[in-house]
Amino acid sequence: MIWLRSLIFNILLFGITAVVGIIAIPTLLMPSSAALRVTRLWAQLVILALRYSVGVRVEVRGWENLPPGGVVIAAKHQSAFDTIIWLSLLDKPAYVMKKQLLAIPVYGWHARNAGMIPVDREGGGPALRGMLRAATAAVAGGAQVVIFPEGTRTPVGQRVAYQPGVVAIAAGTGAPVVPVATDSGRVWGRRHFLKRPGLIRIVILPPLPAGLNRTRMLEALQNQIEDTTDRLMAEPQFG
Repeated sequence: MIWLRSLIFNILLFGITAVVGIIAIPTLLMPSSAALRVTRLWAQLVILALRYSVGVRVEVRGWENLPPGGVVIAAKHQSAFDTIIWLSLLDKPAYVMKKQLLAIPVYGWHARNAGMIPVDREGGGPALRGMLRAATAAVAGGAQVVIFPEGTRTPVGQRVAYQPGVVAIAAGTGAPVVPVATDSGRVWGRRHFLKRPGLIRIVILPPLPAGLNRTRMLEALQNQIEDTTDRLMAEPQFG
């Protein structure tokens, strides 16, 4: 049954992506606000499909910890779900994403037009400066910059060293850094076809104190995100 429900969801996912992406092509000639509305619609439809085909619900805690205006959200990354959910939750999300993703036809066009922030991991200093300029402009425009400090999806129960890009963005933009924990990986595993019914919890933690240096910021981020994630993993899956 889980296999069949997962198959149905994947069919819906690709179908929603294709239909919305093609119908929304005219928005490529419109301001970024139109592209954001399209990406939000796509994400909301995918989340609905996940709920009704697989039986996955989403619970968000700690909304009061998210400051208004431009912020940097440093989020735990266990699953592809994490790259979708913020599009449906935030007013003006701007993901930091691999430059190669923006080269994908239709998807990349909409992502670029919606104001996503490309990063070339092999580009060295010039690429980092380009990312910082884009992030600074996004924060100045009131966007919520979403970055996954692990740099990639991490299997449930594993910890990896956090990448310093989040520190560079925090220093360059001056925006508050908000840690976020999740247990999404036990419902939608890393590179797994199967999606299991259950409750995905997302916890928005208080912003980090201002003025932390690079080492202390990465340490604080990792400790808060990973410790909270461990506590979530100890909770019953169905809530």
